[in-house]
Amino acid sequence: MRGDGGDIYWRRRMSVLVAVLVVVAVVAWACSSGGDGPERTSSAQSSATPSPSTDPLLAGLRTLAMGTASPSPSPSPSKSPKAPRTRRPGLPCTEKDLVLSLQGQGEIYADGAHPTFLITLVNTGPVMCTADVGPRAMEIRIMSGEDRIWSTADCVSGPGTDIEQLDRGVPYVRTLDWNRRRSSPDCRAEPPSALPGTYVVGARMGKLRSPKAVFHLR
Repeated sequence: MRGDGGDIYWRRRMSVLVAVLVVVAVVAWACSSGGDGPERTSSAQSSATPSPSTDPLLAGLRTLAMGTASPSPSPSPSKSPKAPRTRRPGLPCTEKDLVLSLQGQGEIYADGAHPTFLITLVNTGPVMCTADVGPRAMEIRIMSGEDRIWSTADCVSGPGTDIEQLDRGVPYVRTLDWNRRRSSPDCRAEPPSALPGTYVVGARMGKLRSPKAVFHLR
């Protein structure tokens, strides 16, 4: 009877141990199979490749290769726009800052009446500048078709320069009377009078051109 009781005792102990092992196995299986397909694939891949924690040398080489294989280009520094250079007052005016205009005092001039013209030059730049408004630099020319009738640039005595200071927005104004006589570069002593007809007058200054004005002589 003692031998049978001992066998029963050990059988019961073995049954309890087997049950515990089965529970542990089930829990382990549930934890390992709880993820989806991609997680299994990644775990399989991680088991196929050596873990960095198991081999420090391979992990260091892999990190070095990943860091130097395809370096991303460093962004080029953006160029900051340059500040516009400030002009000093008193410098010669630039043509882009000047507006040249001419107006006639009338359209029809009777016999013996002198045509009168009003010329204006305006500085639209940021600061005061200087301009030569002499008869050579600022030319007023009268034409009749292709015939050059008269010009302020003809027969100029002296240097023919007149430097004026032009403040921003303050027009330089000049009035000109024409004596109805022709002019020529050879400066003839007795220039002939212009004939009755239609004429066109305009001002020019370098590349600047004023709007043209039409008038008639009787």
